[in-house]
Amino acid sequence: MLKITNLAKDFGGLRAVDEVSFEVGERTITGLIGPNGAGKTTTFNMVAGMFPPTSGEIYFAGERLDGKPDYYAFRSGLVRTFQIPRPFGEMTVLENLMMAPQHQLGEQFWNTWFRMGAVRAQERKLRDQAREILEFLNLDHLAGEAAKTLSGGQHKLLELGRVLMSDPKMILLDEPGAGINPTLLGEIVERITALNERGITFLIIEHNMDLVMNLCQPILVMANGKLLMEGDADSVREDPRVLEAFLGGVPA
Repeated sequence: MLKITNLAKDFGGLRAVDEVSFEVGERTITGLIGPNGAGKTTTFNMVAGMFPPTSGEIYFAGERLDGKPDYYAFRSGLVRTFQIPRPFGEMTVLENLMMAPQHQLGEQFWNTWFRMGAVRAQERKLRDQAREILEFLNLDHLAGEAAKTLSGGQHKLLELGRVLMSDPKMILLDEPGAGINPTLLGEIVERITALNERGITFLIIEHNMDLVMNLCQPILVMANGKLLMEGDADSVREDPRVLEAFLGGVPA
């Protein structure tokens, strides 16, 4: 579903991503791990179209993405979340989800005057869709609450809910487990698994190794801007290059 070939990114004299190539298969949950500074988030940002690569190619569902504006990836069904969610704090949880879909009729001034029926019908449909997603995420009891009142874990679920409103084919998750208590982390993992079973593909950056090892297959490892290896959980745990990258050396 996603194919990256010889991807590189320079910031001045610093090469943050250095000739990285990998593929993400359809309906997989692929993990992307590595120590701080490995180039994981920079790779995510290029795939999502937030800034262009210095060189290399990015293909999603057979279409080339690099060189195109960031909204193109979103419209193609490739969406991302952020490590630090930024909801509209004063709006309700339900309203945050309803804001997500593009090309809403009510966004065009004349439609609010001359197509009021169509605008209202679309809003009802979006509200029903948002409520279904909130129920799936176990946030339906908070639908009328201001988003700013949610906990960190609930913000992560809300972020996931907003991208689900776009009916994505693939989701890039940036550290879904960061700073989350074990109970809510378990809920997030359950929802990711359920969505994957429905056909959504995931690429996940995560520092929680227990989460990655139990959830992701395959696992990609980056270090110093390069792709170090790709494999299943057992091969990643046992690879001396991974131990070197994370621990600075191989235990005797």
